[in-house]
Amino acid sequence: MLEDFLKYQAQTTPHPLAMEVSHAKGSYVYDVSGKAYLDFVAGVSACSLGHCHPAVVTAVKNQMDRYAHVMVYGEYAQEPTVALSKLLAMHLPKNLNTTYLVNSGTEAIEASLKLARRVTGRTEILFAHNAYHGNTMGSMSVMDYEERKKPFEPLIPDCHPIQFNATSDLDRITTKTAAVILETIQGGAGFILPKKNYLQKVKERCEASGALLILDEIQPGFGRTGTLFGFEHFGVAPDILVMGKGMGGGMPIGAFTASHQNMALLKDHPKLGHITTFGGHPVIAAAALATLKELTQTRLLSQIPEKEQLFRKSLNHPLIKEIRGKGLMLAAMVETPELATQIILECQKRGLILFWLLFEQKAIRITPPLTISLTEIEKGCAIMTEVMDTISPT
Repeated sequence: MLEDFLKYQAQTTPHPLAMEVSHAKGSYVYDVSGKAYLDFVAGVSACSLGHCHPAVVTAVKNQMDRYAHVMVYGEYAQEPTVALSKLLAMHLPKNLNTTYLVNSGTEAIEASLKLARRVTGRTEILFAHNAYHGNTMGSMSVMDYEERKKPFEPLIPDCHPIQFNATSDLDRITTKTAAVILETIQGGAGFILPKKNYLQKVKERCEASGALLILDEIQPGFGRTGTLFGFEHFGVAPDILVMGKGMGGGMPIGAFTASHQNMALLKDHPKLGHITTFGGHPVIAAAALATLKELTQTRLLSQIPEKEQLFRKSLNHPLIKEIRGKGLMLAAMVETPELATQIILECQKRGLILFWLLFEQKAIRITPPLTISLTEIEKGCAIMTEVMDTISPT
């Protein structure tokens, strides 16, 4: 399988980790030799409820027995798709009541940018330095990492960076601005939290100038920070909310939510203002609905702060300079990129899955399933500590 993987499947890096996966269950991934790996990454924040959660598996199987794809998005009323959109509205601020379901986070970003321009009649989009919103052409246009952008330019015009957490840049939001798009918590940049009511100040400036605030919750959303959405910690509600990753319980999905009034602008003048064949797929929607019910109808979210504190306590080690993030969206910061890579690769050899962040190379990603147990946290942190002790004995 490994030989065929490298020969027939397009690769994203010169050196993939290339684990040959047999199966996965709960907080563990198993390779073809039967070795178990404790998963501290959860498919890069995607497997909110761990692997093969019974509620998600049952929902997918039951829906497959009824029907799968029957019509392009928006034409037929399909029970799991409607129920998911309704349940989301019940758990969001009143202005966020209409959801458009798509296939991925980056598609949701693309559509959100289109909607913002449609609502305001303006073209300028402001985004944050070191932002990451996806890898399609529109999403790359609101990313200022030139090494990644340059080979694909020209991108969408009239997109300009501001500094995250810098209130001095807020006067850049003017009557020419269609939208400001921000990650609620910057992901690839190193799990950077907003400070000193930054998001509130951005929202106030947007309201004063008639611009929209788009919050990208693709990573912090669906419980990862201990609330259903990260913005709940910061006393602000966006005009457009973007979600993905953990939304589907391991299945591919994205969505953006706005007011009914604004979202209606995508259905006329022109018709099909945004269209997708497989968005709102009933099987995927059933998985997302099961995930959302599990998050909102159990005590799982209330347990996240305790799990976060256990991580912080258990990873008190001289090699870790800082632990950034919130909830189970954590980044252990070390001195050099080489040290981060050494720890990640050695931990995998010992049965613990860790990963990198996109831009901040001195970070070790810790984004386990929200369902991870305290015992599993202690076990994984012990492996990390053992590895770090071999590098720098304490």
